[in-house]
Amino acid sequence: MVFKPNYNFQRAERERAKEAKAEAKRLEKAEAKRRAAAGEPELPPTPEEPGEEG
Repeated sequence: MVFKPNYNFQRAERERAKEAKAEAKRLEKAEAKRRAAAGEPELPPTPEEPGEEG
């Protein structure tokens, strides 16, 4: 049987991944802001995992 793409599902997955990435960035910025306010040293950025898709 031929694969029939489910565009709505694929779009929902892309939107979910996009929102998760944005949320992670917001949390990282909030943590950096908290650290700066507390006078703690800044952490170096973590490299992306080779298996992650962007």
